[in-house]
Amino acid sequence: MKEEIKKRIMDRLDFTKDITDRRLKDMIQGEILEYSREKPMLLEEKIKLSKEVFYALRKLDFLQDLLEDESVTEIMINGYQHVFIEKEGHLYQYSEQFSSEEKLYQVVQQIASGANRMVNEMHPIVDARLDDGSRVNIILPPVSLDGAVMTIRKFAKEPMTMEWLCQRGAFSKEVGEFLKVLVRAKYNIFISGGTGSGKTTLLNGLSNCIPKDERIITIEDSAELRLNGIENLVRLEMRNANAAGEHQIDMKDLIKAALRSRPDRIIVGEVRGEEALSMLNAMNTGHDGSISTGHANGTRDMLRRMETMVLMGVDMPVAAIRGQIASAIDIIVHLGRLPDGSRKLMEIVEVEGMDQQEIQIHSVFARREDGKLIQTGEIRDQKKLKEYGQYDSYQALMEKWNSGDQLLEA
Repeated sequence: MKEEIKKRIMDRLDFTKDITDRRLKDMIQGEILEYSREKPMLLEEKIKLSKEVFYALRKLDFLQDLLEDESVTEIMINGYQHVFIEKEGHLYQYSEQFSSEEKLYQVVQQIASGANRMVNEMHPIVDARLDDGSRVNIILPPVSLDGAVMTIRKFAKEPMTMEWLCQRGAFSKEVGEFLKVLVRAKYNIFISGGTGSGKTTLLNGLSNCIPKDERIITIEDSAELRLNGIENLVRLEMRNANAAGEHQIDMKDLIKAALRSRPDRIIVGEVRGEEALSMLNAMNTGHDGSISTGHANGTRDMLRRMETMVLMGVDMPVAAIRGQIASAIDIIVHLGRLPDGSRKLMEIVEVEGMDQQEIQIHSVFARREDGKLIQTGEIRDQKKLKEYGQYDSYQALMEKWNSGDQLLEA
């Protein structure tokens, strides 16, 4: 029925004129009324069909329903016939599918063009975003062998504050207060974790703890950070090369531009390659309180990956790279996904410096084998706590914890 109504509407549309959503909905309802005279339908069926046809013509087909369903956190399309969704950390195959590969390709192009991205056989892989901030990754043939592949990572519509994260069980209220103190004390924080562990979500939460009178510059591959209440905010986004392979602006270029724009803090959405050195340089040139993220299986692994990323762009001694990392990063927060699909804070470590050409770290919080998060140490370098007026808040937290059990989660 949906395809028949769509065909009738397409035959009637005048593509030389702009058609408003209201006018299109009226046309759809008129066609459904005519169609129901031939094949009677219930009122509920008419309403459902009207919405489906409108979504197919103006929105993202049946994906629009999934995007509006707050219980769905991820949408995975493996060719036009296979759609999977994630709910509460578990994957399910969705009952609907695209009518054809061509229809899926139309939706892919609609998303890419809406984000000012180009995707085709010459450029078959692209990252984009939707208007609501959801992250989209697209892979087209010939790279994808079984048709177009698209993955949509959704983000909550409400602001992602530390309180929001605590309510969803990522960590306790006490740990959230501890992280707030570190952000306000301008510690340089690096968030590590695997795919889907909640790195960007935590980055949003930490960013919203920054004092509102600071000048913040965010640098991202595809803009998805949502900082609330900061008036002096500059958002920068990478630009892909054009069809001739020219005029690309990468993360490294954006970091250099940001350094000339008098930032108080620089927030880098994610480092994946040689831009890691530019990020470390930014942190080492007086921009305290900067935050970034990266993929890794643990805090030690993140340090090793960072060395590798720096070596992608410059040939320099490993000891010198480690020195840069040790002096730039103060805190590493590691996130993970548990077998039940929940996202949890796994560990917080402090980077102490160098000793015998090795980066020295010590644990502040760690998750035990029984799954409980406990305090394992204290911040040793407290200079920034005192310098930025957070020492008393930190000491109050320590006294509260040390007076009772170190267990921070039920």
